[in-house]
Amino acid sequence: MANPEDLIETLTLERIELNLFRGVAPPDQGPRIFGGHVIAQALLAAYETVAGHVCHSLHCYFLRPGDPGIPILYEVDRARDGGTFVARRVTAIQNGKQIFNLAGSFQTPESGFEHQDPMPRQPSPETLPDWAELRRTLGASLPAAVREAMARPRPIELRHVDPLALVGDPTPATPIQHTWMRAARPLPDDIHLNQAVIAYASDMVFMSTSMRPHGLNSQTRGLQHASLDHAVWFHRPSNFGDWHLYAQKSPSASGGRGFNLGEIYSRDGRLVASTAQEGLIRFRPLSPAPDRTGGPPG
Repeated sequence: MANPEDLIETLTLERIELNLFRGVAPPDQGPRIFGGHVIAQALLAAYETVAGHVCHSLHCYFLRPGDPGIPILYEVDRARDGGTFVARRVTAIQNGKQIFNLAGSFQTPESGFEHQDPMPRQPSPETLPDWAELRRTLGASLPAAVREAMARPRPIELRHVDPLALVGDPTPATPIQHTWMRAARPLPDDIHLNQAVIAYASDMVFMSTSMRPHGLNSQTRGLQHASLDHAVWFHRPSNFGDWHLYAQKSPSASGGRGFNLGEIYSRDGRLVASTAQEGLIRFRPLSPAPDRTGGPPG
């Protein structure tokens, strides 16, 4: 079996000017660049212009699909350099057009008041099936292109507590899911890199939370789904080479959009990051919507 993608290598940027960086995506990633990949590289580009401050929040918009076959240019705007807080804006460009932008805020580390939500009690990752193995066993039940993509080793390991079926019509379920995740390869104790990998992983299996009540999955015929915006708040440092629990819920879906909230906990129960995302979930025009009670409009 091939080795999983080395995220440290994949996310590395080339500096081509003071505030301009070039990155690439794995060419076999699929027809479009994975959103978490662009979030992670944009955060690392911002970090190249920041000294002594740590990101505490980032807010992103996905504007156009990214092409994995060509490089991505990241242009950093040094919006503000303050004593405690620093602000950066990063624009990702391909073919002369913006495909993504990120606004990030960075703070000098300091102590302060502490409280957090408790980590939900869930089965340990060792008791759950490896999601990559489950996908590989689906074999001929998937389209050839999907089967080939799912066979590739992923840079993030996933163990789902209550997964929906990947093929056919999943049974509608509550808009809540829990997933254990970690980097497939060990990571150094570098806060910048670990935040980038957490941001990368935070875009995985997130949108599917808002699909659960409607019996949808990524293979549902005629379904159009894409991330629209994404936010991450970093609370505490952590090494993402260890298992983390991603607790997700979808409070609302309306207007062809699904809204999702998430909390990422280290295995010892510390709340490491919180996330929010709105994604497009609708049936393509002229595609007949399935007769499914409670399903989204066509």
